[in-house]
Amino acid sequence: MIPAGLQETLAGATVLDLAHPYRTGMPQSPNHPPFRMVLERRHGDMVRADGGSAANELIMLGGHVGTHVDALAHVSHQGKLHGGVDAAGQQSHRGFATLGIDTFRPFVGRAVHLDVAAVHGVPTLPAGYEVAVADLEAARKAAGVELRPGEVIVIGTGWAREWSRHDVFTGQTGGAPGPGLEAARWLADYEPVVLGAETIAFEQIAPGAGHALLPVHRLLLVERGINIMETMNLAPLADAGVSEFLLVINPLPIAGATGAPVRPLAITW
Repeated sequence: MIPAGLQETLAGATVLDLAHPYRTGMPQSPNHPPFRMVLERRHGDMVRADGGSAANELIMLGGHVGTHVDALAHVSHQGKLHGGVDAAGQQSHRGFATLGIDTFRPFVGRAVHLDVAAVHGVPTLPAGYEVAVADLEAARKAAGVELRPGEVIVIGTGWAREWSRHDVFTGQTGGAPGPGLEAARWLADYEPVVLGAETIAFEQIAPGAGHALLPVHRLLLVERGINIMETMNLAPLADAGVSEFLLVINPLPIAGATGAPVRPLAITW
């Protein structure tokens, strides 16, 4: 039973979908298998005695395609996962025995949106822009919020608005905006459980650099044990001027996987 007070509270809430739709050909990192969906059975392929028919699909995707959460097992450094766990001893063809996405605890709690693009007065930050500590602090002050441990911080760069421009969004040539290493340390020091962003790789990708080096991933996943949520659609938050909200994160609990799709939902009042 839902308490009456909670029902009244939720009745005045707005739910914002912070995920992109999954479809064949959508932008993604070339490091991961692409998303594919085919209609395996169509209506009429098999018809029941009463005239009924059903259609169904076959879905193929990598765990880091579309809006998704990175498990701590996703990145290692010098053969070690978070906590000094030996990566080779934990991985097999079935995935990881520890630190897989199935160990991620579903999150329902406070989240803060630091809209860096808004601080600069633009809908979208330039490709390859490195988000600095000063940018994040300016966004925090503009939003009038405090950052607290155990919560979620999402970084608004406006990059979700480039979703329809495949080559631009992937950032393989022009780069993509995101936090540099210093800014990532600043964020990590607040001890969030998840850090989220609109880009494929969360962190700054310099023009022409591709995903050859991802130092922020190493810092967050290996050194600090902070999950990363990528390819979010933060445009609804930016358009509504939302900086503080209730967030629901519940990625698919695929045993041993290094990441999984998620449909984050923001609840605002």
